[in-house]
Amino acid sequence: MKKSRKSAQNGMRDEYDFSQGKRGKYAHRYAEGTNVVVLDPDVAKVFPNSKSVNISLRKIIRQTPQLAK
Repeated sequence: MKKSRKSAQNGMRDEYDFSQGKRGKYAHRYAEGTNVVVLDPDVAKVFPNSKSVNISLRKIIRQTPQLAK
C-alpha cells in the first residue's frame, strides 16, 4: 500500500503547480449567478431528474395566477 504524502498546513500538497494559473479566470461565471437548487432527500425521491421537476413546477405556475405573469 502506498504511503500518503503529507499536506502542508493549508491543505495543499507541494506538487500542485499554479504558476501558469490565472486568478479569477472563471469568476465572471459565478458573478452571473447560478441556477442550482438542492432538493431535500424526501423530495428527490419523488423527482428523479431535472425534467420531472421542471414539468411539475410549470404545472404549478400555470395553476397559480399570480405566478403566471
